[in-house]
Amino acid sequence: MSRYLFLSLCVFFSVAHAAEKTAENDAHDLAYSLGASLGERLRQEVPDLQIQALVDGLKQAYQGKPLALKDERIEQILAEHEAQVAEKPAVPQSEIALEKERRFMEAEKAKPGVRELADGILLTEEAPGTGVKAGPNGRVQVRYIGRLPDGTVFDQNSQAQWFSLDSVISGWRSALPQMPVGAKWRLVIPSAQAYGADGAGDLIAPYTPLVFEIELLGATG
Repeated sequence: MSRYLFLSLCVFFSVAHAAEKTAENDAHDLAYSLGASLGERLRQEVPDLQIQALVDGLKQAYQGKPLALKDERIEQILAEHEAQVAEKPAVPQSEIALEKERRFMEAEKAKPGVRELADGILLTEEAPGTGVKAGPNGRVQVRYIGRLPDGTVFDQNSQAQWFSLDSVISGWRSALPQMPVGAKWRLVIPSAQAYGADGAGDLIAPYTPLVFEIELLGATG
């Protein structure tokens, strides 16, 4: 066999294998995403659901196998469940958002190297600083990136910018006076120290915690 033909075949099979792996990953991610979406909804709707029974029913129905319950019994149970759900008052969106924030903050707090400041602000020091600190009513010169919990960037500056601490959100007013010049911090700020129940237009929904990566370049008292 020609050496060039052999190399071509190797490249072909490598590409084919990579495409196959990508397709497998996509199929896995789709299945997982559907399961996660269903699980999130069911967790809110039926918090004491027996997961194994759910998996058994899903698997048997999906594979077209005989079900453990008769159709009449399934229809009766689902009708009764829907009636019970209809009778329950709808959970306010604020409670859903607050519960989502609570879970996010707990997950962030559990990460290595995180410490908690006042007002529930979470700090991860990415680089130490040795310079001066701003006074409570001083000014700070920073570069920063602001993200939503899902990682979406909602604000950032590429050039260093000065801010008066009396003009920024409560989380910054609380944390930045503790930050020495030269430091780089990652701050996770609870919604109560950010934009709270009002949010900020279409950009930041009510009760949204914010994540900031901040580099402090200058400070005044």
